[in-house]
Amino acid sequence: MPVEETKAVSAKSSVSSRIIAAGIVIAFCYWASTVLVTLLVAVLLAYFLDPVVTWMERMRIPRALGSLIIVLVTAGMLSVIAYSLIDRADQFGRDWPKYREPLRAASQAVESRMETLEKHVSEIEPAPRPGERLVTVGESHTVRDALVGRLDSLYAFVLAAPFVPFLLFFMLAAKRQVWHATMQLFPPNERTAVRDALADVTQVLRSYLLGTSLVGLILVLASWLLFWLFGLDFPFLTGLVSGICNLVPYLGVIMSWVPPLLVGLKNYHTIGPFATIFAVLTVFHIVTANLLVPALVGWRVRLNALALTVSLLFWGWMWGAMGLILAIPITAVLKVVCDHVESLQPVGRWLSA
Repeated sequence: MPVEETKAVSAKSSVSSRIIAAGIVIAFCYWASTVLVTLLVAVLLAYFLDPVVTWMERMRIPRALGSLIIVLVTAGMLSVIAYSLIDRADQFGRDWPKYREPLRAASQAVESRMETLEKHVSEIEPAPRPGERLVTVGESHTVRDALVGRLDSLYAFVLAAPFVPFLLFFMLAAKRQVWHATMQLFPPNERTAVRDALADVTQVLRSYLLGTSLVGLILVLASWLLFWLFGLDFPFLTGLVSGICNLVPYLGVIMSWVPPLLVGLKNYHTIGPFATIFAVLTVFHIVTANLLVPALVGWRVRLNALALTVSLLFWGWMWGAMGLILAIPITAVLKVVCDHVESLQPVGRWLSA
C-alpha cells in the first residue's frame, strides 16, 4: 500500500477513534451524573475554602483540625439556610388558600383562551370522510413526565449530597498528599508542564468562585432590598433564591421572576407590581451580565459568548439545573487544559476568541 494511502487510512481511523472516545465519555458523564456532580461540587467547594484552611494552618492550627472546623461551619450554615427555606415553604403551604384563588383565576383565564383558540382551529379542520375511521390517541403528559424525571434526578443528588462533606474534608486535609500522588501519575519530564497547568486551573477556579460569590452577594442584597421595599413576605429568603437564580446566564432572569411571583400572589392582585419587579430584576441581570461579571469574573475565565452558550446548553441537557451551575467552571478548566496541550491549543483559542 502506498505511503499516502496509509496516511489517509490512519487519519480516518484516528478521527473515528476520537469520535468513539468522545461518545464513550459523553455516555459516561450522562449515566454517572450523580457521582460526577457530587465530586465536582466537592472539588469546587475545596478550591473555594482552601485559602481559609491555609490561613488557619499559618495560625498554627493543624490542617486536619482546620479542615474539620471549616467543613462543620460550612455544613452548619447550609443547614440553617436549608431549614429556613423549608420553614418558609411550610408557611407557604399553610397560606396556600390565599394563593390559590389568584392562581385559579389566572389558570381559568389561560384555559379559556386555549379553548377559544382550539375552537377556531377546529373550525378549519377538514370534516371526516364517510367510512373514515377516527383513531383516538391517549392523552400524553409531557410536562408531568419531564417534572417527574427531574425530580428523580434531584432525589438521586439529595441521596449523594451527604457524601460532599466527607469528600470536602479529605480534599482539604490531604491536599499535599493528593497533589504529590497526582504528580506521580505523569512521567518526570512532563511534571513541570502538569504543575503549571494545575496551577492555572487553581487560579482560574478560585478567581471564578470568588468573583461569582461577590456578584451573587450583590444580587442577593439588591433583590432583598427590592422585595423589602415592595412589602413582600419573606424578603430575605425570596431575595436569596431569586438572586442566586439570577446568576445563571440568559435563563437566570426568567428563573429569578418565579420566587417573587409566588410570594406576591397574596399581596398583589394586579399585574402592575409584578411588571415593575420583573423589570427591575431584568435590569439587575443586564447590569450583572455586562458590568459585574466581566469586571469580577470574565477577566480570568475568558470564554466567548458562543462557547458559554454552547456549554450551558450541553451541560444543562446533561445534568439539568446542576449542569447550568457547573457549566462555566467545567468549560473554563477545559480551556486551561487546551491551552497547555499543544495539539489542543487551537480549541483553546476558539473558546476565548
